[in-house]
Amino acid sequence: MKECAKGRVPVVLIHGWNSHPGIWNRLDPLLAGVSIPVWKFDHSAMRESAVPEIAEALESFIRAMRNREGYGGPVDIVCHSIGSCIARYFLEVQDGTVKGESVRQLICLGPPNNGSALAELFNDPCRKEEIIGQLSEIFVPVGYDPGSDPLVQDVRPGSTVMQHLRAAGTRPDIIYRIIVTTNIHEDPAFFPWFLGKTWEYAGGETYRTTFAGDGIVAHTESCLPGISPVVITSGKENQNPALSPARYCHINLPRNPAVMERILQYLVMPGT
Repeated sequence: MKECAKGRVPVVLIHGWNSHPGIWNRLDPLLAGVSIPVWKFDHSAMRESAVPEIAEALESFIRAMRNREGYGGPVDIVCHSIGSCIARYFLEVQDGTVKGESVRQLICLGPPNNGSALAELFNDPCRKEEIIGQLSEIFVPVGYDPGSDPLVQDVRPGSTVMQHLRAAGTRPDIIYRIIVTTNIHEDPAFFPWFLGKTWEYAGGETYRTTFAGDGIVAHTESCLPGISPVVITSGKENQNPALSPARYCHINLPRNPAVMERILQYLVMPGT
């Protein structure tokens, strides 16, 4: 089997919902700089598919890349948002018993691991028009219809996919990393469309907003049992547009300098 340069483990990059592999364009040169092979999984053409179907496509993609590169060792996986649910469904539900896929680390950026309050609100008959209207052309396309979106339906907290993930649990042979950001200064500019806050589930049929989130995914939605998330906070860097509070929100996580630095640290020094 082929050995990777300097013993580096290949990294599989998985983008999030309504996104594309170009979201990793600022991480790419950093990975190239330390000779980490990059395998980008593109599911942008599967927007009408559900999580299980995309998870199967991910399995096929990794197998094809292994065959192409002649590589049989472990891989690392870095995911953004719903990409984490896709990876976890493949690893924990579809491959959870056999453990045929060798994964060293699963690094999740802003993952809705416990389901998304926002996805639930998209389907709320009383609130969906307001919420979708606020995010139109920012996070959702114009005229967005959540009822025809399998991925969003799959990340509702009570969905079958979420039930399967909860029942399967995490894999002991994989190191899980969760990276989230928070609006520590309660700055409305962090995510202006919700005044710097994030919607989260509050129990029963109630929801509330919190600064402990990235504008789209709250910390309570990202946490997994026994895994401590790394919380990256924005400083008062308003003088530098590249590090403005908005650079720490959900949409910008894969391109945030502090997040990318932490990803690189994990990939180069997995024992961190």
